[in-house]
Amino acid sequence: MKKGKRSIVLLLTFVLLGMGMFQSQSVHAETPAIAKTPGNANPLMDHKLGADPFAMTYNGRVYLYMSSDAYEYDSNGKVKTNSFSNLNKVHVISSDDMVNWTDHGAIPVAGPNGIAKWANGSWAPAAAHKKINGQDKFFLYFSNSAGGLGVLTADSPIGPWTDPLGKALVTLNTPGVAGVVWLFDPAVLVDDDGTGYLYFGGGVPGGNNPTQQQWASPKTARVIKLSNDMIHTEGSAQVIDAPFFFEDSGIHKYNGKYYYSYCSNFGGTHPPGTPPPGEIAYMVSDNPMGPFTYVKSILKNPYEFFGVGGNNHHSIFPFNNKWYIAYHAQTVSKAILGDGLGYRSPHINELTYAGNGEINPIQGTMKGVTQIKNLNPYLRTEAETIAWQGGILTEVAQAPGGMVPNVNMNVTDIHNGDWIAVANADFGSEGATSFKANVASTVGGQIEIRLGSPTGQVIGTLQVNPTGGNQTWSLQETTINGVTGVHHVYFMFKGANGQRLFNLDYWQFGSSSGGGQSSDIENGRVYTLKNEHSGLMIGIAGASTADGAQALQSNNFGATDHEWRVDSLNNGYYKLTNMRSGKVLGIENMSTTNGAKAIQWDDNGTADHEWQFAPVGNGSYKIVNRHSGKVLGVDGMSTTSGANIVQWDDNGTADHNWRFVLVR
Repeated sequence: MKKGKRSIVLLLTFVLLGMGMFQSQSVHAETPAIAKTPGNANPLMDHKLGADPFAMTYNGRVYLYMSSDAYEYDSNGKVKTNSFSNLNKVHVISSDDMVNWTDHGAIPVAGPNGIAKWANGSWAPAAAHKKINGQDKFFLYFSNSAGGLGVLTADSPIGPWTDPLGKALVTLNTPGVAGVVWLFDPAVLVDDDGTGYLYFGGGVPGGNNPTQQQWASPKTARVIKLSNDMIHTEGSAQVIDAPFFFEDSGIHKYNGKYYYSYCSNFGGTHPPGTPPPGEIAYMVSDNPMGPFTYVKSILKNPYEFFGVGGNNHHSIFPFNNKWYIAYHAQTVSKAILGDGLGYRSPHINELTYAGNGEINPIQGTMKGVTQIKNLNPYLRTEAETIAWQGGILTEVAQAPGGMVPNVNMNVTDIHNGDWIAVANADFGSEGATSFKANVASTVGGQIEIRLGSPTGQVIGTLQVNPTGGNQTWSLQETTINGVTGVHHVYFMFKGANGQRLFNLDYWQFGSSSGGGQSSDIENGRVYTLKNEHSGLMIGIAGASTADGAQALQSNNFGATDHEWRVDSLNNGYYKLTNMRSGKVLGIENMSTTNGAKAIQWDDNGTADHEWQFAPVGNGSYKIVNRHSGKVLGVDGMSTTSGANIVQWDDNGTADHNWRFVLVR
């Protein structure tokens, strides 16, 4: 894959040079973007492929789970038509703004080295989350090729994942499944009452010569109820009689109605009032298990929008008070090969409803969706968080991750002229004065930081010194020219031609008031943590020294349980150790939910005991939990002594801002 992509990128470079897109072959000539060009939001990524996207929203982020399309080569090294033999993993990306997408790598689902060793493939995944016994649990459903459905479970949206059953969840022996031709393409719904439902199926009966009736009414779509634990089924699967059904079950709920969507088949005669071949259509019901009534087609085949066809696969989801549709198209492979050859990439466009609840026709575009929030450059940002790129790849990193410590990626295959960019980073009115990056290298090079475009204003250059190995990590820092306001930020990679320069794990900007690196907050010093809204400080209930004691705010100035030592972990994160108990500040039960209580505990190395300090710009900071990504605040924005300290999504309120007052 790396060899093939590097060759493809070089080929594109020569082609563009020949067309005069670069004025000269200077050292500043950058590797061209492949398919996702600056200013566009589609495809979501072009440094790798991903098919059959299923969207799950959780805690202010969209997670997209995809089949692991990857280029296949013949004996001459030429890319050949996709045989789907690489579909034994699940690719995962996520975003909180819909334009900057973080690559979480590939879940090794199937095969002898996979999590579910009983399975040969992991096609068309679907994901859900549900609170069970007070804890958020995550479920990943997948197709064992077209021969059954499996499920993995995890405690976070990106893993690590386990196989709870050691066998398939749904097989041809499951009640009500008989008659399904292809047992694949799951979709999952967790209803408002917590009940789960699994939708699946595909194919047209009749072998190589279906009748018109079989094309028109295949009756190969199914829905079955899931048990409370989400890893077993209950009762019998029910038939969904979807007109001209082919594959790709989808499900969502809108205004109390259940919308079942699917891809239509390509055979037979499709009369008016039925979906044309290869389009996304939908049905509606008052019950999650049907019966469903056909409405109409809403998304044409990708060929209509992008000039390359193939199958259609989608999911519909709400996020930030809007509705969206994720789908795939062969846009990246077309840009590289001139013909898609069956290799697919994820796209998202907005979805709207008419006043009667019908879905309006959807237009697939390269422009895509609008960014819904700015990026905070003062927080640790994974280097594999990318809006646009030229020439890079990603790989599994040995450095600890920012979201889950043992799940992490880094940007790799960096050569002279390659680059990555993020969209709409908000440096605020005070501005940034420093930049740091976690790097690993045997060669070294430079990271040139530009604003607006690959040739925009240079605000600083980080000299990347060799660290002794491509997975030997070092946090390196430089000063930058003060930058304020909102900008696209381009990280241009420079160094010796023809050499792999360095790997990049994460980056972070700093300001004169701290910026997470914190010139105001010194390692090993003791502080009180004063809330900007209430004026009260974080202490421990009853000055307890026990594990699990609740953190609260009070005005008990001078008490040692209100004093906290700051200990740097040398990776952008810190421990906060209570000076009375010797225990560290963490989140109860490692929760990632809003309102979870802050408590003290023996330091056991978990990410919920690690914190990042993000400057607000007035000398105070957000205290950001590494595990949940949420900030410390005061329950109910209370100003009274004894109010609990909790975590919450950062909504800009003053009770989320803390001042570090030096004690000694």
